[in-house]
Amino acid sequence: MNEILYFGINIKPKLFKNEPNQITKPIQFKFENENEYQYQYRKENFNEIQIKQISPSNCSTIFLFENGKAIEYSEYLNKSPQKMQIENIQKVTVGSLNDAILTKEGNLFAKGEDINPENRNQLYNISSLIEHPNDRIIEDIICGARSIYLLTSNQNVYGIGDNRNAQLGLKKPKKTEKPILMMKNVYKIFSGNTSRSAFLLNSNQELFGCGDNRYGQLGLGESIKEKKIQKLTKIQNIPKGKIIDIQSGLFHSIMLIENENEKRKLYSCGNYEYNGLGKNEDEDAYEFTQVKLPLFENDDNILEISVGDMHTLILTSHYKMIGFGYNYYGQLGTGDTNNQLIPIKIMFPKLRFNEDISNYHISCAHEKSFLYYSPFLSPFSNLEEDLIKLFQRREFCDISFKTKMEK
Repeated sequence: MNEILYFGINIKPKLFKNEPNQITKPIQFKFENENEYQYQYRKENFNEIQIKQISPSNCSTIFLFENGKAIEYSEYLNKSPQKMQIENIQKVTVGSLNDAILTKEGNLFAKGEDINPENRNQLYNISSLIEHPNDRIIEDIICGARSIYLLTSNQNVYGIGDNRNAQLGLKKPKKTEKPILMMKNVYKIFSGNTSRSAFLLNSNQELFGCGDNRYGQLGLGESIKEKKIQKLTKIQNIPKGKIIDIQSGLFHSIMLIENENEKRKLYSCGNYEYNGLGKNEDEDAYEFTQVKLPLFENDDNILEISVGDMHTLILTSHYKMIGFGYNYYGQLGTGDTNNQLIPIKIMFPKLRFNEDISNYHISCAHEKSFLYYSPFLSPFSNLEEDLIKLFQRREFCDISFKTKMEK
């Protein structure tokens, strides 16, 4: 049932035992049926359970299935797949050193070196650490490199973890052990699994950023010389249109914007040297400037983007996968390890479920990439979803945040 294509680095952890450390062309990923694996999952065959989401990082990869269960491959877990302790999962997100798991009830669980360095594999209920009870229902989560951002049902954003690059919008603490309120009235949160920056979009489509700005990756303009933006700062000169997505790597950021005709365009900012901007000019971009895609046809459109450490992949409505950036481990899937300064079309095997390319998704991290089939959409209408979120809030019902571990 599952269709998962993989390319890139094959160490930390090794996902394919009989493949080289560099997989330069997309190949089919299969969950191995080892004795230990079969024992753990009681002969549950995850190759036959539909994938919902894949979230990779440099040290681990979590596979979330449509039944709400997830398994993790990690260099910290003896390099064998492990079943996640939490079930009924809605979303997973992985950073360089932290993992975060959002349940369908709105609880956030996390683990990692910045959550508990003494036991990085122990999951903790982060929702219960939020001081204000009305903010303990979490609507969305995303990991930066070493920090976690959570958007509550009240549209408030909290951050937890590393703050050495001011990625939590704080001036003094290097690290926080509980969620700290960053901003209210937020519509969407953005970061990246190798990023030391964060972007917050409010309900008025005003964009704010904080964190690492050494290479101009916040898009604040050339006049802003600070290497760390220690408070959330409004980003000016944003291209017109609706911001669909922003993802950051180590040295650059990519923005996807949709105009009034539902046509989507790509913009980038940051450091040119590491090939992440998708441009042929030998200069940095301190503001978000358009990435030209000559491979596009007039009626082609961008469905999805994903940003790794120093590379970017794009999936289009005409069954095209386009990539640019750093390619040392073959993470662009071009069949070689040559860096690509400008966007290039990537050939991949014929897809089995290619009746609708919008059912496919891309997920990049560090020096690895996935293309996978996940057709599941929400069974609820927008109105029903809003009502569900409304009645999940603490003022309407009492929800226990204790887990079996805490009991």
